[in-house]
Amino acid sequence: MSETLVSKPIGLSRRRFMTGTVSAAAVAPLLPPKAKADEVAAPRSKLREPVVTSLRINRQAYELSLDTRTSLLDALRDHVGLTGTKKGCDHGQCGACTVLVDGKRVLSCLSFAVMMQGKDVTTVEGLASRDGALHPMQQAFIDHDAFQCGYCTPGQILSAIGCVNEGHAGSEADIREYMSGNICRCAAYPNIVAAIVQARDQTGRA
Repeated sequence: MSETLVSKPIGLSRRRFMTGTVSAAAVAPLLPPKAKADEVAAPRSKLREPVVTSLRINRQAYELSLDTRTSLLDALRDHVGLTGTKKGCDHGQCGACTVLVDGKRVLSCLSFAVMMQGKDVTTVEGLASRDGALHPMQQAFIDHDAFQCGYCTPGQILSAIGCVNEGHAGSEADIREYMSGNICRCAAYPNIVAAIVQARDQTGRA
């Protein structure tokens, strides 16, 4: 008696067939024609074109050709050559990149350079007077040995000046609170507070 050969499916069930068909139909509308893809890509490419940006840094005017996504920190360091402003965490968490914009503290790593047009930017290089005399805060940091490795010091000094100018240096507790965004990995905090108190008293601001 001869055996009857029964053909078996080769792994393609009705469920798999339907799933594949539905998936293909769902993806197809998401794939734009080449013409539409080119139209979408054109505006995006324009966003990356350099923009001439006028900045006033340390009382000096600069005209820079910058990508609109360039941070103020990168503009200062890489385009102007003012490397006193330090890149620490690059996430706005350590305060090493602090500068003053119109006298107020700003984290330059979180600020776009193109947004600074028409404003006065001050970095640590612009604090000393033209005759070379140090700013009272710079001298106070030296007097109280308020730094060790020195990496965070530019940001600490700029933030300290802003803290005093903002009227947040009335007490040592206030100074600690309003300087808490500036991290010193060498833990020179008591010396930093003492330096700020000295500069505050010399400048007559609290």
